[in-house]
Amino acid sequence: MALWGGRFTQAADTRFKDFNDSLRFDYRLAEQDIVGSIAWSKALRSVGVLNEIEQQKLELALNELKLEVMEDPEQILKSDAEDIHSWVEQQLIGKVGDLGKKLHTGRSRNDQVATDLKLWCRQQGQHLLIVLDRLQNQLVDVASQHQDTVLPGYTHLQRAQPVTFAHWCLAYVEMFERDYSRLGDAINRLDTCPLGSGALAGTAYPMDRQDLAHNLGFRRATRNSLDSVSDRDHVMELMSIASISMLHLSRLAEDMIFYNSGESNFIELADTVTSGSSLMPQKKNPDALELIRGKCGRVYGSLAAMMMTVKALPLAYNKDMQEDKEGLFDALDTWNDCMEMAALCFDGLKVNKERTLEAAKQGYANATELADYLVAKNIPFREAHHIVGVAVVGAIEKGCALEELSIEELKVFSDVIEDDVYEILTIESCLDKRSALGGVSPKQVAYAVDHAQQRLEKRNVSAIKVRVARLTDIDALEGMVAYWSNMGENLPRNRSELIRDIGSFAVVEHQGEVTGCASLYVYDSGLAEIRSLGIEAGWHRQGQGTAIVQHLVAKAKQMAIRKVFVLTRTPEFFMKQNFLPTSKSLLPEKVLKDCEQCPRIHACDEVALEFDLCEQTIIRVNVA
Repeated sequence: MALWGGRFTQAADTRFKDFNDSLRFDYRLAEQDIVGSIAWSKALRSVGVLNEIEQQKLELALNELKLEVMEDPEQILKSDAEDIHSWVEQQLIGKVGDLGKKLHTGRSRNDQVATDLKLWCRQQGQHLLIVLDRLQNQLVDVASQHQDTVLPGYTHLQRAQPVTFAHWCLAYVEMFERDYSRLGDAINRLDTCPLGSGALAGTAYPMDRQDLAHNLGFRRATRNSLDSVSDRDHVMELMSIASISMLHLSRLAEDMIFYNSGESNFIELADTVTSGSSLMPQKKNPDALELIRGKCGRVYGSLAAMMMTVKALPLAYNKDMQEDKEGLFDALDTWNDCMEMAALCFDGLKVNKERTLEAAKQGYANATELADYLVAKNIPFREAHHIVGVAVVGAIEKGCALEELSIEELKVFSDVIEDDVYEILTIESCLDKRSALGGVSPKQVAYAVDHAQQRLEKRNVSAIKVRVARLTDIDALEGMVAYWSNMGENLPRNRSELIRDIGSFAVVEHQGEVTGCASLYVYDSGLAEIRSLGIEAGWHRQGQGTAIVQHLVAKAKQMAIRKVFVLTRTPEFFMKQNFLPTSKSLLPEKVLKDCEQCPRIHACDEVALEFDLCEQTIIRVNVA
């Protein structure tokens, strides 16, 4: 059933329904819609629309739905719902009955979709930062391996001056660094919550929108309801950043296509990123790079279409704005795929050092060095420039390089030239003299590689922080522990227990929002157990669980604990963290007594695993 049918006496034409419905693409916002709905249920409870039992029932049902969506997102497409908001509401009503109909109180699809989209943009933006970081690291790794690989530098696609392959790689590191900075700034700007803005004039319920924003992990609430529901700047800004970065990727692809050509023969791409010809068996085509170059226009088109859509829209919401998602999804997906493919193109890349050196020596790339030599002999640069130009013409007529001219032949162009000229005409000299910051001298390139490595190492691209729990986290801890115990995954812990054991808990933070928790319980025997591990719905498969487990294992190591164990139904996850299967019979008696609280005690399907701190190496994690 449509969310708006009461006003109408006739059903919508099926052709209009097909034209109007957005579920086929906005199903990607399912997780965000459910997370936003959970936060909205808490806001409704704060103003008395829902009581505590109703809110908890809605939250549990929504979290169950979230897990179902995560397991099979495309199940949504089997529905005939108008959009993702309708689908979530239908599924919720199916789980809790008429209670589900209360959730939309005071909320409009206008602020709902604006919130969903911002949540998605924030999450996708963080992922794209990680992909950008990987690409930069790949380029820096290649640069570190080719600091002494001489490469001809070009202007106007004519050989100009020698550089190094490392220097070329680092040029693109700088381009992607600007993309990374722009993306980080955009994520910071969009970090405001529209929920509670209603259709356009705000909600009629006196809820704390700042608290609502913080519950969703936003920095603050938006300040104007009209702007909140009609703002799509973040969509255009992300598309703009994607377009600029695709430009950089396209330039990178063009360089590599040229370097890979038979005429240049500077590099050879791996078979894994090339294809052959259906007719010519000798061909090895750089298709991956050509597709990167070609997809650049596709991303530009999405940005242009979005700007044209928004440019003349009156405030506030208009259906035109439904056109924001397909272009955004496609642009960011394309950008992501192209960055990953660009990084893959450097795997197995072969650089023909002999050929690049030979090419660097051609084209009179050392002509500027001869001009500088003459300047050092007190000849004005403009006169020196002319002298060297004439000398190049002479060398061309003779069919040789400048350094192959005899001293007598060089003196014809200027009598200040002496035998010491030859040492400055070498490739090594050409590179060594460019020793100012940002230059191509070996020392400067080595410094640039080292500086880039240090800069990248300092990043926390995941934005995940693990810290000791505080009493101010109790509400979040209680909610997560209660949810997972209701799901039968953890043992229940009441609020007083959580307060008492707060020192054993650690929490995961993402941009200030507590998104996961776990505790390290120490037994008299000197063993420790990881308990109450839970990650908020919507934050799975993003490194949260791994980060907190590694943090607790490192904490156990500092406490001189010999072994850490877990009882779990997901042994694969812990085995990836170097835990190994063990027997339950080896666990302390207190653990088995604790199990008496478990509803599954007579049909226990948990697996015991342990981490031997005496034998294994702790993986370092970023902790705050």
